[in-house]
Amino acid sequence: MPYVTVKMLEGRSDEQKKALVEKVTDAVSDTTGASKEKIVVFIEEMSKSHYGVGGKRLSDAE
Repeated sequence: MPYVTVKMLEGRSDEQKKALVEKVTDAVSDTTGASKEKIVVFIEEMSKSHYGVGGKRLSDAE
């Protein structure tokens, strides 16, 4: 049973997240042969204040 975690910044619509889950599931099934019913996709959303690049939080760049 494959488990996939996608970490991304918050702000995507429910429609975008639904499409992401569907496409990730398809890709994992196609590449591993796992049944789609057995594939689990977790979406972990982070706020810009909890994510930093180059020593600066993304929320500080706004």
